[in-house]
Amino acid sequence: MMPVAALVAVAAPAVAQSGDLSLVQNHLRSVNTMTADFTQTDRAGKTLTGTLTLKKPGRIRFQYEKGVPILIVGDGKALTFIDYSVRQVQRWPIGNSPLGVLINPDKDIARYAKIVPNPDPRVLSVEGYDPKHPEYGRITMVFARDGSAPGGLMLQGWVMLDSQGNRTTIRLANQRFNAPVSDGTFRWNDPRRNGSRS
Repeated sequence: MMPVAALVAVAAPAVAQSGDLSLVQNHLRSVNTMTADFTQTDRAGKTLTGTLTLKKPGRIRFQYEKGVPILIVGDGKALTFIDYSVRQVQRWPIGNSPLGVLINPDKDIARYAKIVPNPDPRVLSVEGYDPKHPEYGRITMVFARDGSAPGGLMLQGWVMLDSQGNRTTIRLANQRFNAPVSDGTFRWNDPRRNGSRS
């Protein structure tokens, strides 16, 4: 299953909400590219690792570890899930995925996101959910306050919950921001025929 969405949260005080949401918005807008190592855990406890590459607007790539025949690529318009073992390709509009929060710098997260209370003041958790489109799922992003990171926040990972209740957790390490990333990074080989798609 494609990684998608989040945790149910309790509302926080309005002042803290707006201030911390502004921090998150500033972080997201100040990140043009990011690369990181990721660990993905599904609801059954199965864990996969790989490399994440992000480039705004709209481009993201989950390159899984050697031996895992799947790939997830966002090309600016759609997210594509490729399973090379069965030569299957599925596509979703990026706007229909909670990942759009990460890769669309124009989104005003204050319209559909809220702070999730956390007992650790060094950690900031934000849940994104569009009540008009519950089929898009939920995403809860987890940030650590870090003065050396863009906007003073370091994205640690996220939890996604899709409309079928499938929960996927992504943890990040070795995050690197705003280094040049080639557009070619987001091309992929179509297993249904010879050739490649961007």
